[in-house]
Amino acid sequence: MKHQPTLAFRDATLAADLPKRPILGLPVVNATTEATVNALLSGAARSVFFFNAHCANLRAGNREYADALTRADMVLPDGIGVELAARMTGGGLAENLNGTDFTPALLTEAARRGMSVFLFGAQPGTAEKAAVTLAARIPGLRIAGTLDGYDGAADPEAAIARINTSDADILLVAMGVPMQELWIDRHLPELRPRLVLGVGALFDFLAGNVRRAPAAVRKARLEWGWRLMQEPRRLAKRYLIGNGTFLARASLHALRVAGREAVAKRALDMALSAALLVMLAPVLLLVAALIRLESKGPALFHQQRVGRDGRAFTILKFRTMHTDAEARLAAIRAQSDRQGICFKSRHDPRVTRVGRFLRRYSVDELPQILNVFKGDMSLVGPRPALPSEVAAYPAAALERLKARPGITGLWQVSGRADIGFDKMVDMDVAYVRSRSVLLDLMLLALTARAVLSGRGAY
Repeated sequence: MKHQPTLAFRDATLAADLPKRPILGLPVVNATTEATVNALLSGAARSVFFFNAHCANLRAGNREYADALTRADMVLPDGIGVELAARMTGGGLAENLNGTDFTPALLTEAARRGMSVFLFGAQPGTAEKAAVTLAARIPGLRIAGTLDGYDGAADPEAAIARINTSDADILLVAMGVPMQELWIDRHLPELRPRLVLGVGALFDFLAGNVRRAPAAVRKARLEWGWRLMQEPRRLAKRYLIGNGTFLARASLHALRVAGREAVAKRALDMALSAALLVMLAPVLLLVAALIRLESKGPALFHQQRVGRDGRAFTILKFRTMHTDAEARLAAIRAQSDRQGICFKSRHDPRVTRVGRFLRRYSVDELPQILNVFKGDMSLVGPRPALPSEVAAYPAAALERLKARPGITGLWQVSGRADIGFDKMVDMDVAYVRSRSVLLDLMLLALTARAVLSGRGAY
């Protein structure tokens, strides 16, 4: 039976506003730590589980656990495996919300709000040690109580009574997957804490029973490898066989979701972008050197753009302007030669001499081949817009965000900057509705002619 959260605590609006992304069919939060913490402490959910590659494998073979995940009020993404699965279906996640890092962040904000926490689970003595660590690291955090997950959990009624008597606002349950999720799912209606999380091995990390990977290893998303080296016998099956199983399952799911045409398009993008990176490497290095010789500053220009489904990413281009170009934009915005909200000026004073040549022959776009290889972009598609431009889009223009943005497309082969904004939108929407591998190949062939003519490039 699905539990009924405390209505006085739950805020349905917050729950709806926090974006989700399906991972193997399960809605997973796609938001930053700050946004998620605020939503949880403001009442957006009551039961919260974490979801990683190991969880996905268990879910596939355990119907009771799968049902518990489905009934959870919120599921948070944990680890590089879930990130890869998200990318297989068209985009990444806003942030990795693994329990070991996310839960202390949650408790830090909880302490600021005067809330208390109860630690339930792990071997005898571990919850107490974890509580001492949390109290030392998070000033003002109130520990309402602790209870181990062995003898302390043997009598569920007694454990629930002890938790409820503590008047804790937050309950952390650390019994391991899937036991903790099943326990929470089964007993949530009887529990008084306003927020209940299944936190896995968190208590062991806090108590010092298990060492965390160094920061550099965590940043590289290789903490699973560190844990494997620490406990090879216990974790070999989970990480070596399990990770391979998960990736195979995620790949098959992505194929079913995307369809053959989308898979073929992505395969074309990967094959051609890899080949182009190898063949053009000398040219890329030469262009970078010319840019640096003419003006100070980096050869590459990094900028936030909006991609498929409104997801932000960092686009790469060769720098064609002086380094203070962004600061000078407001002063020359009235000089735009293009109708609509996108700024384009044929005689833009911010452009360098080398930059004018690069723009005329679209050489400045070549670093975006890396964006294509990574999956942020496609070889063919609508050009990625600036966040400020998307914010000003009319409703009709939003449809162009349904496709992965491209280096070239109908707009580029039809005149580029000589075409007004409204016409560009019409072309992009037409492409989104009729895209295919055959159309991409035709547009790639036409791109060579457009580049050599230089029409509309400035």
